[in-house]
Amino acid sequence: MARMFRVLGFFTLTIGLMAFAGELVEMALLFFLQTAFFVILGYLKFTERTYITLFWAYMLVTFTGFSYWTIFHMGMPL
Repeated sequence: MARMFRVLGFFTLTIGLMAFAGELVEMALLFFLQTAFFVILGYLKFTERTYITLFWAYMLVTFTGFSYWTIFHMGMPL
């Protein structure tokens, strides 16, 4: 299970590099931060249950933040 977090780190690094190449600096920094988070978690020796709980917590925060941003900051077309 720990390897999966390192794989997530690799993919977020790839997305961050593509965003940086496309001059989307804020998005790139966000994905670089996620890369560091996933890689650090990947090298910690947690139990599988802890890794699953951390992943669910990450998904909850991510989807809540995404929903908040799309509703209140992007605006709704009328």
